[in-house]
Amino acid sequence: MAERHQQHQQQMQVGHPTDAIKSLLPQRGPSKSQVLAVVTLFPVGGALLCLAGLTLAGTLTGLALATPVFLLFSPVLVPAALTIALAVTGFLTSGAFGITALSSLSWMINYMRGMRGSGGVGEQMEHAKRRVQETAGHMGQRVGQKIQDTART
Repeated sequence: MAERHQQHQQQMQVGHPTDAIKSLLPQRGPSKSQVLAVVTLFPVGGALLCLAGLTLAGTLTGLALATPVFLLFSPVLVPAALTIALAVTGFLTSGAFGITALSSLSWMINYMRGMRGSGGVGEQMEHAKRRVQETAGHMGQRVGQKIQDTART
């Protein structure tokens, strides 16, 4: 690696001064697809850049024109905005509490029906415990099998 670097430096020192610049350039020109991509995307990028500039100019102009209006009407706008925000917050909170209450009532009704139904909660818990034990046993067998397979290889 060091030899290659020294040879490269020697070649650079011996050659013409433009050889250093030429070595930085690619050996061959761009492909047709690269040229086509640049030709089609350059105008699109320029148009989007122009639109971004127009949007920025429009935003700044609108802000410059609206600032005096906001200052004049701020004694009315600020309390109105706060009132609307509090009202919306109240309605959303009320809805959230209502949904919570309905889901709690639904859960309680289903729980009570489950206690009177066939088996009740105790049987459901036993069934869940059995399923967990079966799954744990199955996973233990798979791990043991993997260990044996890796030990053989």
